[in-house]
Amino acid sequence: MIFNISSSKTLIALAVASSVFIAGCQATASSSTATQNNVTTSPVAAVVNTPADMGSTKITLEQAMAHPDWLGRQPERAFWGSDSATIIYARKEQGNELRNLFSQSITSQSAEQVALNKLHTVGANKAVYSKNKALQAYVFEGNIFVKSVTTGAIQQVTHTSSTESKPQFLNDGSLAYRQGNTFFKVDLSSGLTTEIANLKLADKPQGITEPSSYIAKEQHKLIDYIALTHKNNKDKQARKAQLKQQNSSIANTEFYLGKGNSVKDVQLSPNGDALLVVVQEQRDWRDDSDIMPNYITDDARIEPKKARRRVADEKSQTSELVYINLNDKSQNTLSFDTLPGFDEDVLAAVKKENYARDGKTYKSKKAPRGINLISDWGWDQSPIIWNDDGSNVAIMLEAWDNKDRWLATVDFKNNKLVSQHRLHDDAWIAYAFNDFGWLHNSNTLYYLSEQSGYSQLYKKPLNGKATALTTGKFEVSNLTLTDDNSAIYYKANVEHPGLYEIYRVNPLTGKNEQVTDLNGMTDYTLSPDQTKLLLKHSTIMLPTELYVADAKANTQVTRLTHTVSDEFLAKKLTTPKIIAVPSSHTDQPIYAKVYYPADYVEGEVGKKRKAVIFNHGAGYLQNSHLGWSGYFREFMFHSLLADEGYVVMDMDYRASKGYGRDWRTAIYRQMGTPETQDLADGVKWMAENANVNTQAVGTYGGSYGGFMTFMALFTAPELFQAGAALRPVTDWAHYNAPYTANILNHPDVDPIAYERSSPIYYAEGLNKRLLINAPMVDDNVFFQDTVRLVQRLIELEKENFETAIFPVEPHGFVQPSSWLDEYRRIYKLFKETL
Repeated sequence: MIFNISSSKTLIALAVASSVFIAGCQATASSSTATQNNVTTSPVAAVVNTPADMGSTKITLEQAMAHPDWLGRQPERAFWGSDSATIIYARKEQGNELRNLFSQSITSQSAEQVALNKLHTVGANKAVYSKNKALQAYVFEGNIFVKSVTTGAIQQVTHTSSTESKPQFLNDGSLAYRQGNTFFKVDLSSGLTTEIANLKLADKPQGITEPSSYIAKEQHKLIDYIALTHKNNKDKQARKAQLKQQNSSIANTEFYLGKGNSVKDVQLSPNGDALLVVVQEQRDWRDDSDIMPNYITDDARIEPKKARRRVADEKSQTSELVYINLNDKSQNTLSFDTLPGFDEDVLAAVKKENYARDGKTYKSKKAPRGINLISDWGWDQSPIIWNDDGSNVAIMLEAWDNKDRWLATVDFKNNKLVSQHRLHDDAWIAYAFNDFGWLHNSNTLYYLSEQSGYSQLYKKPLNGKATALTTGKFEVSNLTLTDDNSAIYYKANVEHPGLYEIYRVNPLTGKNEQVTDLNGMTDYTLSPDQTKLLLKHSTIMLPTELYVADAKANTQVTRLTHTVSDEFLAKKLTTPKIIAVPSSHTDQPIYAKVYYPADYVEGEVGKKRKAVIFNHGAGYLQNSHLGWSGYFREFMFHSLLADEGYVVMDMDYRASKGYGRDWRTAIYRQMGTPETQDLADGVKWMAENANVNTQAVGTYGGSYGGFMTFMALFTAPELFQAGAALRPVTDWAHYNAPYTANILNHPDVDPIAYERSSPIYYAEGLNKRLLINAPMVDDNVFFQDTVRLVQRLIELEKENFETAIFPVEPHGFVQPSSWLDEYRRIYKLFKETL
């Protein structure tokens, strides 16, 4: 089946928020216009259309939970070939977990499998190109390869058992690469390999030292043999130093970064003459007691698997930023004290509140904060980026307390950091929307920032003010700058929070243009010659396929892959409608998917419906969008429920991605409270708009969704009649630091936030049926979370809960039998209670 993509748009009048929904087929209403300086959008999304229900064969629970091979094995990890005319992608083999690589011309509807002995010839997703785009360099199985773009000729640069990485064409035409903490460059004409820097995680050797103690000095005076040996050793040391200094054939590249340290990141300048290195004290990622028992092993014994440290055990850490000049061999540490706010007590109010609860008084004082590289969960770039000629370097840093992000450059003359942009958030800095870079052949930065309340794109010359290149109530991400500075391509949800298209802006003029018009979820990769786009596009009813289009405004697309199975297309599946639920607590509506029963008639009276609300995981994740959901099993389960008369709602509660900074941070220091309020608004909406009986509503979800199920049943016990919590968090002090410390600070600083946000403190509120499904080898949310809560419920003498354990499953279930068992239990719970 070929899925036809409509590029037409139908203008539809905006509706009141309570009745805004997505219905019908594939056209999209646009309330947005491209202007010279920005892209604007209405604060209330336009009505857009979704496909009609598909198929005629009823989906069964067994089929929905079967291994996803039956969906068609969609393309994975797609990237451009060096010729800008070929797409490379992987597909899973039927019946096992192996992947095969395929090569497909953009003018062909068929692909060829790449033979194992040819895998090193096709390039890689993170390939780099020489300045004139004549050569491509990439890594295959730990070795470096260079390919001629015009002839396809391949030169293998390394052939070792070590792992080489980070190929980089330097401005002189040579190729640099990294092997561990050693940097090399290769003259591609002569083949000569030169070591340019060797970073040693050790203290600098002291060499031959003079005697310092009294008896040592006397020993040198009294014993000629000792004095002579000492002199000979000093002579050898001096000669070796002279040889290194005067003979250029010998590598003299050692730089010492301190014993007990680790290199967090290092970037070589385009000229190959400098390094910017970020060093951090080496710490283990766990303590000895951080283990997770695995009961199902091949030798029938218990395996104590290593597990990560909990947020409650994390300690503050800061990095050291080292600038190394490879020409004069100098090495300087750059202080953070030039960054605005580097020593602010940004948590003073929080500390004051926690102290007061304990009858203490907190006195605020300034002190240097822990500062490290920014951590962005979706990045494929480094937080350190040099400009084209190597005259400037930018680095993105964040505070350990998660309240500040700095984009800084380096004043090489004075060896100090210069802050170019500070983003402060009283809640926390997002772990997304941190893309940045340099305009080519310039000293102008571009970057994303949430300073307006939404992720938008800015540019800033080093000595000038920042200028917004986009503005509006939408989220900009995934930046790609063209070589001629004529465009920065980006992904954004301009027209509707759940509809993502590709746009571009001219950073010199500020003119924005819409590129794609596909009505779904669209991601892109610009071709090496920058004339075409590889598009990864999905709709609310169909998984991701690959498309290609010219890189221009209002482009037309050509579909390349057709991997969705006929078996899947034949299944009777309900298309969810995306509606905007009015919020009782915010001006923004709560966007949600609603699956209506097959026999539902709009405006029906008399017949009261039962309903289920699904809570997506991750917290910061968007699921009420127009693309294919990662929750594809749940999508089919919801279709099954709708076919049996349930109304099913899937809400993008507060904290979900895609709706701006305020929506994201609404849960700061109170996880579970805003989300439960939003669930209550969802139940109210279904009662008023979908004829739902409020006494026949259940809820379920996994991970963060499991946590939300607990919070709803424990703190608002009359809202739902039953709930199923899957792989759930019960106590946030036991979760990891990178996620939790953003939202709740650290437990030693803000115990109030942890007690306010952890279900185990509210377990006495349970008075409805609760199912807990817990995987036992979950290294994300530990099985211990469930064990501790179950013990608490036992001590509270609760009778209306049950626990199912899954001995071989990690956080994301793998075995179809486990999926089926889990969802049979959920299905049974709702059948018996609603």
